[in-house]
Amino acid sequence: MTARLSTGLRNAMLTGGSSGGFKGALNLGFIAFYSGPQPLTADSAASGTLLGTVSVDGTGTGLTLQNAASGTVAKTTSENWKMNGVAAGTAGWFRYYPAGGNPAASSTTEARLDGSLGTANADINVSNISILVGTPVTVDQFSFTIPAQ
Repeated sequence: MTARLSTGLRNAMLTGGSSGGFKGALNLGFIAFYSGPQPLTADSAASGTLLGTVSVDGTGTGLTLQNAASGTVAKTTSENWKMNGVAAGTAGWFRYYPAGGNPAASSTTEARLDGSLGTANADINVSNISILVGTPVTVDQFSFTIPAQ
């Protein structure tokens, strides 16, 4: 699998301005973990079972990103990104979406980043992809890079 950007996120990146580009479009957003295969596009409705939603300390507070450097934006290091499982299953993909967004519905206007979940060589690496109800999972590292070429 590979990272997929929604039409809404690509438009925000190109517009910049008040939408703040990539960082501004996803600022204070959340990351939903799903079971099963990743949808064909980030504009598509979510597939699989929602296993949990990542927020700051698992409290429902939206996530923030550091300022970009060398073409990369990353998780704010002072934040603990965590979720507690709401359903049991094997995590297969994630959707990073803005506050107030609807990660389950299809949309060509909502800023979203979809990607793979795994224990290694995935867009987001976690220590365990077997999610259990009530069991915490942390995202210790997150970054997104726009290549120069």
